[in-house]
Amino acid sequence: MNSLNSSSKIGRREFLLRTGRAAASLFAASALPLNGAAAPGGRRLNVAAVLTEFTYRSHAHVILENFTEPYLFNGKWISPGMDAVGLYVDQFPGGELGRAFAKKYGIPIYETIAGALCRGGDKLAVDAVLSIGEHGKYPVNEKGQMEYPRKRFFDEIVVVFRRSGKVAPIFNDKHLSYRWDWAKQMYDTARELKIPFMAGSSVPLAQRRPPLELPAGAKIVEAVSIHGGGLESYDFHGLEVLQSMVEARRGNETGIARVQFLAGDALWKAAEAGLWSPALAHAALDAEPNSGRPPARELICPPKPGQTGSAFVSHGILLNYRDGLRAIVLAAATGGGIKWHFACKLAGEQQPRATSFYVGPWDNRNLFKALLHAIQTHFRERRAPYPVERTLLVTGILDAEMESRFRGGRPIDTPHLAIAYTPRDFRKMREMGATWNILGENVPEPKGLEIWKKP
Repeated sequence: MNSLNSSSKIGRREFLLRTGRAAASLFAASALPLNGAAAPGGRRLNVAAVLTEFTYRSHAHVILENFTEPYLFNGKWISPGMDAVGLYVDQFPGGELGRAFAKKYGIPIYETIAGALCRGGDKLAVDAVLSIGEHGKYPVNEKGQMEYPRKRFFDEIVVVFRRSGKVAPIFNDKHLSYRWDWAKQMYDTARELKIPFMAGSSVPLAQRRPPLELPAGAKIVEAVSIHGGGLESYDFHGLEVLQSMVEARRGNETGIARVQFLAGDALWKAAEAGLWSPALAHAALDAEPNSGRPPARELICPPKPGQTGSAFVSHGILLNYRDGLRAIVLAAATGGGIKWHFACKLAGEQQPRATSFYVGPWDNRNLFKALLHAIQTHFRERRAPYPVERTLLVTGILDAEMESRFRGGRPIDTPHLAIAYTPRDFRKMREMGATWNILGENVPEPKGLEIWKKP
């Protein structure tokens, strides 16, 4: 069977029966309901996963653990209704857990992507594909972009589809590619072959505190998103938060006309010129309850004479939308890459509307349960809960930002980002907070491959 690890001593069918009986016993004793759906006809789906690496708390870890056991989402236990049946792992660094995970759950690791999708045969033998191209040691180009092999993964998956004469739903973790032209090729290929295609991250699915639902078709004049992470990889999340909030505005999404990277004096000169509003950024940062920080007006401000040390705001991404909406994404020292904030100004309203995104305990690990619910819904229904065009647009913005930074902050006109799409209501995919009443901050995070289960 061309796999790198031997089969377990019991057969896979018996393994699933045993673990299924154990899970049933666990949940029979629980007061929480067990939800979840299998594929049409009640058949469990078979899923292949294509990974860069599997280390503790890597995306491969926190995604795949929710394919092997029931998990909490919105306060309810969800049964995946599908099984990981084949892995391809690109790198095996020191401390990797992929082999141990595969052995624990009886999942073969194959030497090639085609092997994982075909399960050692010649034709596609799975119902869906996870492509998780995050983490690992890969080159960083002259623009500062990590060259993750997401396009290579996608291309090799498509080779199997073409050879087999059929396709399966794909989930692509985070943005499509560090190169715009490759991202567009991926999108175009998916449309050509009618591949159900989903991409993105968990952050737009986080609980909004305080609650905020913008009116459908609202006229948004200006918006700001703030994140607490680093360049590029977390800029993606900040952009995705912004896009997920503004895409349902009046007229829906029509695309981006110009992108500019701003840092240092250029950031504050742009504010003085009225290109972005520090007051709106203050509203976004102050929306987080019980943050323990000084007021935002003392943090998001130009450096004072003689001030030393790193600035609270490291850089910004200034966006001009084709319909006139102005927006900025700010990277700030908010306490690690788990803080997200949003605010916007609606036409005719004096007060901004603002919220923060709460990712749950264990530094975002538990929010992946909401993402997995969305992915599994996509795999069952063969339709993404939110348009892949959102991720395509954010991918293009991110590449333009890094190009602007490479050119010393020069504005980049983006006629290629005239990407129009109709948003979808994805509230059913969002964590509304009920899970945190059960799995709260005082619950210790399990180590290694252990998974938290209700006592």
